[in-house]
Amino acid sequence: MIKWLKFYWSLLRKPSVHYSIGFLTLSGFIAGIIFWGGFNTALEVTNTEAFCIGCHEMQSNPYEELKNTVHYTNRSGVRAECSDCHVPHGWTHKVARKMEASKEVWGWVFGSINTPEKYEAKRRELAEREWKRLKANDSLECRNCHEFDSMDFTLQDPRAAQAHSTALVSSEQTCIDCHKGIAHKLPDMTGVHR
Repeated sequence: MIKWLKFYWSLLRKPSVHYSIGFLTLSGFIAGIIFWGGFNTALEVTNTEAFCIGCHEMQSNPYEELKNTVHYTNRSGVRAECSDCHVPHGWTHKVARKMEASKEVWGWVFGSINTPEKYEAKRRELAEREWKRLKANDSLECRNCHEFDSMDFTLQDPRAAQAHSTALVSSEQTCIDCHKGIAHKLPDMTGVHR
């Protein structure tokens, strides 16, 4: 076995004698296309609702909450999925978010929120982390669907129209500042000043 490995290692270290540079370039190009296609396919599969609620933690906790909101059932029939609110649509931002979310898999592996009790105990920490992320990226995921330019303030409640027109000119305020708890139940906010 070791002799076999040494033979192939020495073969890989030598310059190509039998294959042309063109063949090697074409092979690398084809391998790159296959890798890129596989990578993008995996990226899109992890953006589906079926993937997100594949584990019982997400199915029984946040997904059940989402079902009771306007983002799930509404008069227009447009429904937001998990990835619409938790993953930016732009490719660069999406990959960055996926890398960031990979540490959430760690929590799933070790069962840090695998029961309703554990989920409730960590709800505030999870919510605050998500709010901080949305604040930092200027609620990019919200803006995938909601744009100030498309809003008709005359059709909104006067209080909402006032808040949206103020937010439109403010560079410090973003969607998540006012819309916490829009898709999931708010955690216990005891001791937090609004």
